[in-house]
Amino acid sequence: VSIATILKDQGYIEDYNVIDEGVQGTIEVSIRYYRKKSSINEIKRISKPGRRIYVPAEKLPRVKNGLGIAIVSTSQGVVTDKDARKMNVGGEVLCTVW
Repeated sequence: VSIATILKDQGYIEDYNVIDEGVQGTIEVSIRYYRKKSSINEIKRISKPGRRIYVPAEKLPRVKNGLGIAIVSTSQGVVTDKDARKMNVGGEVLCTVW
């Protein structure tokens, strides 16, 4: 849900809806389109269950030279790479979006 909130705040998706059914539930996402093209060109998962990627604040990745975002799980919560740089915290890089 926190990743969907970040994507909505950054303008990549229109809205999301949490459906509580059973134990886990699902998230329904409405993708934003501009001139019949999706605003998301690529989402790439960085950390995986078999290989976690942790980076310090100085080595946070820049996605497409600042045009995209990296979503980072920090001790302050799940934030974008730009917010993590402002807070000067590192963490686990979850994914990149552009």
